[in-house]
Amino acid sequence: MPKQPIIPKTNEIVPCVPSESYGRLFFRFLRFGLLAWGGPVAQIALIRQELVEEERWISRERFNRVLAVYQILPGPEASELCVYFGMLSRGRFGGLLAGLGFVLPGFILMLLLSWFYLRYGITSPIFSAAFLGMQAAVGALIVRAVHRIGSHVLLNRWLWGIAISALVAHFAGIHFLIILAIAGVVYLLVAEGKAGWAATLLGVSFIASLALLYSQFSAGRSALAAADVASPGVPSILSLFSLGLRSGLLTFGGAYTVIPYLRNEAVVTIGWMTDSQFLDGMALAGILPAPLVILGTFVGYLGGGLYGGIALTVGIYLPAFAFTLIGHEMLEKFVENKVLHSILDGVTAGVVGLIAATALVLLRDAITGWLAALIFVGGLILLFRWNSKASVPVLVLGAALVGLLVYFLV
Repeated sequence: MPKQPIIPKTNEIVPCVPSESYGRLFFRFLRFGLLAWGGPVAQIALIRQELVEEERWISRERFNRVLAVYQILPGPEASELCVYFGMLSRGRFGGLLAGLGFVLPGFILMLLLSWFYLRYGITSPIFSAAFLGMQAAVGALIVRAVHRIGSHVLLNRWLWGIAISALVAHFAGIHFLIILAIAGVVYLLVAEGKAGWAATLLGVSFIASLALLYSQFSAGRSALAAADVASPGVPSILSLFSLGLRSGLLTFGGAYTVIPYLRNEAVVTIGWMTDSQFLDGMALAGILPAPLVILGTFVGYLGGGLYGGIALTVGIYLPAFAFTLIGHEMLEKFVENKVLHSILDGVTAGVVGLIAATALVLLRDAITGWLAALIFVGGLILLFRWNSKASVPVLVLGAALVGLLVYFLV
């Protein structure tokens, strides 16, 4: 009788990607899109929680490195991750379905909000009350997501130091590619046993960032110059698609890198929007279950109506889909290269610092008074104590109701 193979006793679950039907795959990622409130931080945490932590499609380490690669490539990382997981399950068509499923809810909602904005505006007291509550809830979602992602990445003091240094460098105005390059080199030096060189590089970059931050604070620089009067320029549908394509190729390091470029075209160069309208669009994008680049739908809609919104959105997302669908095999080889693991681990820690900085910026705009502060604190308590997929829509819709109740009762 042949000997049976000895299976070692272990509690570790071996990662395994299921081959799901196209319909199930599309609706799985459509559900992600419906629940992805809170911007890229919350969206990445949602994908990680279900596909990595609960269902074990891939290992935590592999997810961290794939995320680091997508942080370097242009395009919204959450959407690219969906295309990536769809490809792992059912090839390129599966990746296309997964990406479309994730993007559609936010895209349709932004189209509806853009129509509402042009038709009625958001100055209605009732709409403003609900908006205030939802903004505060989204702030709580972002903080919880940063905690969840960071707890899996910042595993030692070096990674913590890299993340903190990246956060300070972001506010100092250092380009994200420089931040991530230093992060990767520092942790590579650590892995090679050159801790002294790593500490020197990290220390010098941190001090330089502090100096730049102090000089900017002393100068009182403003992030956005005033431009409240739009010129009468009217863009064509083709020019909106071209703007979206160029913007999509510039979204290195997250959606915030493309915002100044979109604003320059829409407000300054052609001028079919005012700064006030552009900031309203950012606020609407911040409360939708979609990457922040869905702002492009709003910008396109105000420039060319329904077809303008579609054209600019397709242009923005096209590079993100193409890099994954066409270059998947090269990406896999890149992730599997063990020589690069230390660099990618350092880059991932830098990414955590960057998204924490983004969270702080959003919180500054979300917590605008005592009611928003109460909703924010209550939302944090709910999210930390109630670990359920239903917690996200319950919190966002509940916060909107609280805002409305206070408006009608006070």
